[in-house]
Amino acid sequence: MTEERPPFPPFDEAAAWKKVLGAEAAWNTRDAAKVAGAYSLDSVWRNRDTFITGREEIREFLEQKWARETEYALRKDLWAFQGNRIAVRFQYESKDLDGQWWRSYGNENWEFDEQGLMRRREASINDVAITESEKRLFGPREDGDSSVIPLR
Repeated sequence: MTEERPPFPPFDEAAAWKKVLGAEAAWNTRDAAKVAGAYSLDSVWRNRDTFITGREEIREFLEQKWARETEYALRKDLWAFQGNRIAVRFQYESKDLDGQWWRSYGNENWEFDEQGLMRRREASINDVAITESEKRLFGPREDGDSSVIPLR
């Protein structure tokens, strides 16, 4: 049985946005198994300074991430797309186990296989300490919200 995750490449703008918003929604569930299911079995990641190979390592990585990054809320924006590749910018906010709030800014480059599974993800991410009063992401995006995340 072949796994499939539509839409499939090559992407037009509507399909690219569907991938971006679908990824955002999945990551906001903080369900590591669900999120990992969108990646090919042999998917390769670079996340900051961590290199990961395979869906099982992705799941384990995400479980550890969300154990230490609580109250996680993410927004993604489509940056560019061509063929089987999509580039996004994103921001997420989370609280660490010591109670410090963080806003993380990043860019991701994605590459998909013919079945619509992500086979490569490269993420560059920077973190800024914020106060709780500076938070602006309060859970998943509301239905119909198509706002672009502010730069800062």
